[in-house]
Amino acid sequence: MANRNQLLTLITGADKGIGFETATKLGEAGQHVLLGARNAEKGQRAVDRLRSQGFVVDLVVVDVTDKQGIDQAATKIDDEFGHLDILINNAGIALDNHEKASKLSTAIMRKEFDVNFFGLIDVIQAFLPLLQKAKSAKIINLSSNMGSLGLATDPQSQFYNVNSLGYQASKAAVNFATICFAKELAGTNVTVNSVNPGWTATGFGGRNLNEPTPAGMQTPAEGAEQIVKLATDSKNVMTGTFTESGGTLPW
Repeated sequence: MANRNQLLTLITGADKGIGFETATKLGEAGQHVLLGARNAEKGQRAVDRLRSQGFVVDLVVVDVTDKQGIDQAATKIDDEFGHLDILINNAGIALDNHEKASKLSTAIMRKEFDVNFFGLIDVIQAFLPLLQKAKSAKIINLSSNMGSLGLATDPQSQFYNVNSLGYQASKAAVNFATICFAKELAGTNVTVNSVNPGWTATGFGGRNLNEPTPAGMQTPAEGAEQIVKLATDSKNVMTGTFTESGGTLPW
């Protein structure tokens, strides 16, 4: 069984990028991190790096597009630990190449929704019973400012002329999932919130990791900042919000 004085946190897609940085910061904060990774070899390398720093970390092999695998992971965690304190839905993909909406393949959009939205829903549904066993639990969904309808329709916003229909729509759907789950779980021990990490210097963010960080991009630590804040603030019980390190974002 887990040390109940140590928060047990599962992070999907945590073998690299913002997910790995989040795992690092939460390890530093004394949490027991369950590092979710689709690839066992890459996941184990990430776990070994974190353990070498003295953190309590275990690998959970989970592909968010494999519902059976998700259910098996939930059963395994239930058997080993009996609960879950924090679920961070970090796994995501972006396949759009800024094509016009009239040209973007729906096959590409379906792949983005499979990971960013349907995978997230499957993970929440599978792990919710474990979260409900905790004294106080949190679901933190990684969204994006690119999924904000308010910013997308504001002519003064930098996102007004962005064309990335599949990715943007999938993140807007993530926000709606956050709202629905937050309303369903209102008054319970589980809070549900969306976080925008921002444009971050990772492979996912489009950075060539062998070259200097482009101007305007955040460091992974900056991208993880708001996620870590929500995951470590025991006094903050807000739910149904969409925030970033700079404050609240419009839905």
